[in-house]
Amino acid sequence: MRLSFLTMALIVVSAQTYASTEQQLTECSVIPDKLDRLICYDNLAASIQGANAETSVKAIAPVTVAVPTSAAVSTTVASTAKVENDFGIAPKPVQEDVVDKIYLDVESIAEDPYGALKITFTNGQVWKQTESRKFSLKVGDKVYIEKAALGSFLMGTESRNAKVRVKRLK
Repeated sequence: MRLSFLTMALIVVSAQTYASTEQQLTECSVIPDKLDRLICYDNLAASIQGANAETSVKAIAPVTVAVPTSAAVSTTVASTAKVENDFGIAPKPVQEDVVDKIYLDVESIAEDPYGALKITFTNGQVWKQTESRKFSLKVGDKVYIEKAALGSFLMGTESRNAKVRVKRLK
């Protein structure tokens, strides 16, 4: 008789504890902020483990969680929207004293077996033509090299409208 009374008391207390745990889980699940919700679940799990570690069964204390105000929520939404709008756009560093175009005098010209020019300039720089189209130059010509798209460079002369893509060798 005593054993059945004790068993019945444990069942009633565990049912109340289970109902309390379900209520706390429901409270945690409605928290909109992920971090606060995780903290709520962690506190609930810790309180359950603490109750299981004790020999007597006790009711779990309710967890109180502060719900963020609407101003905090709107600030979070605004900052998230800004981050999403800026996604994929790398900020361009401000470069001062950047040269976009240089003028050089041709010192010597060599041609490879494929017809690409290898041009040495009076300042010691050596550039090579990377395109396969014909571009005529003479020793002593004044040419310019300017920056083009995707880190490439174009070489041309002021006297004509043709340009050819080049890369620097030395």
